[in-house]
Amino acid sequence: MKRLLKKVETLMAAATFAEAGEHETAREIMKEEDKRPEKRDKIRPSQRPRTGLRA
Repeated sequence: MKRLLKKVETLMAAATFAEAGEHETAREIMKEEDKRPEKRDKIRPSQRPRTGLRA
């Protein structure tokens, strides 16, 4: 959820600069967003392979 909100915030900032005629700044903001590595989903306990049976 935090990642989504950050992306929306970045998009709105870029749109604001674009509306003001600062197209290069808007492009730079969007490039910075693309450079960020995407977070990988965490493996849930139910998805982990079983290592052995418990008694």
